[in-house]
Amino acid sequence: MSLILTPNFNEPGKRYFRAFSPGDDFYEALIETHRDLNDEQSAMLNSRLVLLLSNHIGDISVLREAMKIARDGV
Repeated sequence: MSLILTPNFNEPGKRYFRAFSPGDDFYEALIETHRDLNDEQSAMLNSRLVLLLSNHIGDISVLREAMKIARDGV
């Protein structure tokens, strides 16, 4: 499996009228998750989220590819 770099957000059973809407829904949920947290709490939430999603993905080669791409953009 290789890393998917094109928009790939969706919610099963939900129909969207614009291609960017699922990504907007994700962004809104992410921002809401951080609401009312201080910087330290927000960083902790991000760390936990990365670990949870990495465990869900499970494929070490995909995770390495994602880490490389993320670091290259910093």
